[in-house]
Formats: sequence, structure tokens, C-alpha cells
Amino acid sequence: MQISFGPIFHPASPQVEAISGLFVTVLAICAVILAIVTGLVAYCVLRCRAKDGAPEPKQVFGSKNLEITWTAIPCLIVIFIFCLTARVMSSSDPEKNQEPDIVVTGHQWWWDVRYRANGIHAANELHIPVGKALLVDVESADVLHDFWVPQLARKIHAVPGHRNEIWIEADQAGTFQGECAEFCGTQHAWMRFLVIADSPADFDAWQRQQLEPLPDNKQVSALFQQYSCLNCHAVTGISTNGSAAPDLTHLGSRLTLGSGVISNSPENLALWLKNPQTIKPGCLMPNFGLTDQQTQELAAYFESTK
Repeated sequence: MQISFGPIFHPASPQVEAISGLFVTVLAICAVILAIVTGLVAYCVLRCRAKDGAPEPKQVFGSKNLEITWTAIPCLIVIFIFCLTARVMSSSDPEKNQEPDIVVTGHQWWWDVRYRANGIHAANELHIPVGKALLVDVESADVLHDFWVPQLARKIHAVPGHRNEIWIEADQAGTFQGECAEFCGTQHAWMRFLVIADSPADFDAWQRQQLEPLPDNKQVSALFQQYSCLNCHAVTGISTNGSAAPDLTHLGSRLTLGSGVISNSPENLALWLKNPQTIKPGCLMPNFGLTDQQTQELAAYFESTK
């Protein structure tokens, strides 16, 4: 699946289209002002330059009409921009105290994703239906993060102990890159996530797949217990206690590992399980010293959770 890295100049949602339109309008106004000021300065430099033997220019002080003009025009421009900004804010900012559709929590260095309607729990990927605005509650579990999908939504802070809300919507199907836009530690650059905009039918199919029970595997369950994986990770059907690390339910269906650091494949998953510190130095998952056989067993199990 191709991932879109387009900037805000290629919006894929009504909210970002409004923000992009405001930016272009303000940029055009500033360009016109710059052209006028530059033109007047150039005219004065060329037309009014001093000449040898010329008399001292007559000094003119005060012009009521001119002062009113150069005060009124900037005021009107500012009022115009304010009105445009207020209209864009009303279309892009949700009203307060609404129940969110999705709760996204930033961690060092990954994103926890919970769907309130059906209890689906994911990490580093949001699936949304095309053409429907969803309210996202953005929070943080540790330090200040910044949730940003340039083509779908404006930036919003993820603040510890404080709830921020944002609309997220896509008017076309596709996979869109999101990232943390606030420096938050060693692996800030690899605190990325994907927003996957599905057709309504594909979104319903994805929800059904996420709610399916996982295959039973007693060997893997024993490994989880032996290495205390469940103290940090939650796996539906084995344990739902862990919350300090990404939920591993249906891990095999995700496109990336380590919050975007590598693509999700059986080979890459085995490399990650063998020693995550070689792939994402500083991440909070230690090297458990798994044997090659244990690594392959775990990788095969997660691959079966697609």
C-alpha cells in the first residue's frame, strides 16, 4: 500500500483544505503588500535620488488624509484576515465536551489507539471510514507530544493530564503519514503513525477482523509469561493488563513495527524480537535474549494474527 507524504498544499480532508485555503489567501495578501512596498521604495530610490547642485528638497510635515489611509487599510486587512480565520477555526475545531470516537495516547515513542464504540485497541495505526469526521481525543502518558497528520488534520498537542480534541476526516481513500511534531526524546523522529482511510465497506471489514479471537497457542502463552511480556503488552485472549507498551492483538495486520521504524514482515519482526535496541536504540523494550527458535515461534504466531 502506498503511503502519502503530501504536505498541507495537497489536502485530503475538508478541515485541512480550509486551513490550506486560509494560508494561501494570507500569503497572497502578504505578497501584494510586499510588491507595493518594494515598488514604492524602488520608485523613491530611482525618482528622488539627489543630484549634484540641486537645492535642498522642501520638507513637508503631516498629511491627515495620508495618515488616515495608511492606518485604515492595514486595519481593514487585519479584520478581513480575522474573519477568515474565525470561519476556518469553526470548521476545524470541535465543540468542547463531546464524546470522542477515538482516544489516541502518545507514549515514548509510540501511539496507543482505542476505539470507544467497540473496544478495538491498536497501536500506531488509525483506520477511518472515508467521508466521515471522527472526533479524536489526544492525550499523553508521559511528556509533551504533538499529533499531526499534515493532509488530514492540523497539529494538536498531546499534553500529560490534559485532554485535547481534533476532527480527523478523509475525503479520499489512502494511507496517510502522521508524526509527532514536538521533540520528545531519543526516538522522537521515529514516533510516526499511519491513518488508513478505508471505504465504508472496507472499514467495516477491518473492524470485524480486529474483533475476531486470536488463535490459541499454549507455547506462545508460556513464552509471554516466562519473559513477563504481559506486564507491558496487552494481548486479547491472553491478557489485557499491560498498557505501558503497544497492544499486540492482531499485530500481524499492521503495516509497520516500532512506530514506523521498519515495515512489518516476518523477517523484520524476528529481528525486532531478537534485539529491539539494534533497530530502535533507546526504546523501552529490552533485549530478552530469546533463542532463535523462540524468536521464530513468536514471529510465526504474530504473523498468524492478521
